[in-house]
Amino acid sequence: MFIIGNLLIAIAKMADIILTLYMYMIIGRAIISWVNPDPYNPIVSFLYRATEPVLERVRRVIPYLGGLDLAPIAVILAIIFVQNFLINSLLEIGFRIKMGGSP
Repeated sequence: MFIIGNLLIAIAKMADIILTLYMYMIIGRAIISWVNPDPYNPIVSFLYRATEPVLERVRRVIPYLGGLDLAPIAVILAIIFVQNFLINSLLEIGFRIKMGGSP
C-alpha cells in the first residue's frame, strides 16, 4: 500500500507546485495591468493567455467595481483554499496509507 501512498503524496506535491506557479502568474498579471504593457511582448502575451480563461469566468460572477478588478484576488483566495484544504488532505491520506493506517 505504500506505493499508493507515495503516489498520492507525489500528486499532492505536484498539484501544490502547479497552483503556486499559477498564483504567481496571477500576481504578475495583476502587477502588469497597473502599467501600460506592450501587448506584443511574449511574456505579457503568455500571462494574458494563461490567466484570462480563469479570470474571465470569475469576472462573470464578481461585478466590476469601476477601476477595481477583484477577480485576481478571488482566484488567489481560491488557490490558497485549495492548497490548504485539498492538497493537505491528499498529503494526509497519502501519509496514512504509506504508514499502514486507514485513510
